[in-house]
Amino acid sequence: MTPDDPNFELRLAVTDADLRAAQRLRYEVFVEELGGSGPLVDHAARLEKDEFDEFFDHLMLIDRRQKTDSDKQVVGVYRLLRSDMAARVGRFYSEDEYDLSALRASGRNLMELGRSCVRAEYRGGRAMYHLWSGLGAYVVEHKIDVMFGVASFHGTNINEFREPLAYLHHNHLAPDNLRARVLDSYFQTMDLMEPDQIDRRAAMRGMPTLIKAYLRLGGFIGEGAFIDHSFNTIDVFLMMDTQKISEKQRSMYTKGRKG
Repeated sequence: MTPDDPNFELRLAVTDADLRAAQRLRYEVFVEELGGSGPLVDHAARLEKDEFDEFFDHLMLIDRRQKTDSDKQVVGVYRLLRSDMAARVGRFYSEDEYDLSALRASGRNLMELGRSCVRAEYRGGRAMYHLWSGLGAYVVEHKIDVMFGVASFHGTNINEFREPLAYLHHNHLAPDNLRARVLDSYFQTMDLMEPDQIDRRAAMRGMPTLIKAYLRLGGFIGEGAFIDHSFNTIDVFLMMDTQKISEKQRSMYTKGRKG
C-alpha cells in the first residue's frame, strides 16, 4: 500500500506506538486546531482517542523524510470500520447520532470512515490523494459496497452554513433505501432555504473540501445535520455506493488496482 512517491509510505497501524501516533495527529488537528474535546481525550499525552479505536483499522500516511521526529512522521490518518468489525463492537460509531436502519437493511457490505485528518502543512498537496488511494486499495481488498461517515463544517452556528447545507439537502439526498437520518433527539433540518434562493457557487465555496470530494465521486448525504458541541462542528452524513463510481474516477481512486 505504498504511493508512487518515495517520500511517503501508506500502511495500517500495527503497533500501540502506531496507534498513539495517529491519536497524536488527531489531537493536533481536532483538539488544538479546531477546539474539540471528548471524555477520553488525554491532554497530558496529547492524544485524541475513544473507546472505538481498538476495533478500527487506522490507515496512516507517513512522511519518510521525517526521520528524526517520530511525532511528525505520521502526516495523515483515516479510521476504518467494516461491517464484520462493527459486529464485534455491536454497532457502528455513528449510531449514537444517526439511524442507520436503511443501510443495515440493504444487505450491502458496509464500511464506516472517520477521524480523517492531514497535518496543516501537508494540506493542499498530494497527502489527501495518497490517503484516498490507500482507501481505494482497502475498498477493493475487502469488497466494500458502501462507504459512509461524517464530514464537518467547523463551528456550531447553523445560520453561518445555511446555504451549503440547504444546497446539499435539495440536491444530494441519498435514495430512500440507503438514507441515514439524524436521530430525532438531535435532528437539525438542513432544509434552511428554498431551492430558488440558493446561489450554487456561494454554496460550493462554503462547502468543506471533503464533502466536495465525495460529491465529485457521486456521493450522497443523509437527512438532517448533527450539531456536535464537543468537537465544535456541524456534521453531515456522507455515503458512497462504490459500484456507482465511474471507471475514470475509479482509476484515479484506486490507481489502477484490480479487485
